[in-house]
Order: sequence, then structure tokens, then C-alpha cells
Amino acid sequence: MNRQTKLLTLLVSTLAVSSVTVGTVLAQVKLTSQSKVSINGIGPIQVGMTVSQAAQAGSIRLVKSPGQNNSCYYVNPQGEPQEVGFMVTDGTISRVDVRKNSRITTLSGAKIGDTEARIKSLYSGQIQVTPHKYVQNGHYLTFIPKDGSNYRVVFETNGKRVTQFRSGKLPEVEFVEGCS
Repeated sequence: MNRQTKLLTLLVSTLAVSSVTVGTVLAQVKLTSQSKVSINGIGPIQVGMTVSQAAQAGSIRLVKSPGQNNSCYYVNPQGEPQEVGFMVTDGTISRVDVRKNSRITTLSGAKIGDTEARIKSLYSGQIQVTPHKYVQNGHYLTFIPKDGSNYRVVFETNGKRVTQFRSGKLPEVEFVEGCS
């Protein structure tokens, strides 16, 4: 092989590896059902982002739910992931709601369908239990971080298992009825 052929082969190989790497990085940034919920967001979407910033960060289209006011409303991903909503207050994302989607987990692995005992063991010593406002024998299991931050994860249960959960900043994350 002559020198030019070797150089061309090296250049093509480098470009191929670079495009695979860029594709992998972009795939990791997109919001999916494999994205993990943290106390201040889900995957690439963080509390404090505008709707436009969140859509760009998650490589998704966010659609406003009908019939809501402009001071507090929800936007939802068009398509996947299903059953995820973002509360918007004062023009920015303030919380993430996960409903009926047992594929989405927290960073610690908690998900819809988990038992109350599992949630308590995953977040040992950091769960505050309060009665559910509407579900008889149900509870709110609130994860309170040790660092004293203004963020929480709230798991709603039927008294036995998690039925939905949300994460975000105070006070919005504790609004029982969302924007109502």
C-alpha cells in the first residue's frame, strides 16, 4: 500500500468512528422511556429550563395540554415517552410527573408498581410518609435529600404499591392536584 492509500484509509476510519461516537452521544441525550428521573428532572431535561430549552435538550416536541391557563400548565412529549408530563410555572419546568409508565425509573431504580417497603429501603431514612388526600389507605412517600436542597421525589401509593410519582422543586412538587 502506498502512502496516500494508507492516509486515506486512516482518514475514512477516523470519520467513521467519529460519526458513530457523535450518534451515540446524541442518542444518550434524547428523552426516552429509559431516561432516569432525578430530584430535579428526567434525563437531559432539568427543572428551571424553559419549554423551548427542554424540547431542545430532550430532542423532542413538547405540546401544551388543552384547557390550561398560562401561569401553571403541563406540556407532554409528542410520542415517546408516554405518560410523562412537565409542569410549567413562571415560564419554566418546575416538576416532572410519571403516570402509568412502569418502564421509567428513578436514578435509584424506583418505579410504578414498586411496594412501599421497596421505596423505603431504596431511600433508607429519607422517606417521609403522609396520608394520601384522595386514596383511602394510600400514602405520599416523599424522598427528602440530606443536602437540604429544595427538590423532592414524591411517590403516590394505594397503600401497598406506587401508582405514580413526580420530582421537582418546592412548592410545586407537593401540589396534590397539579395545576388545579
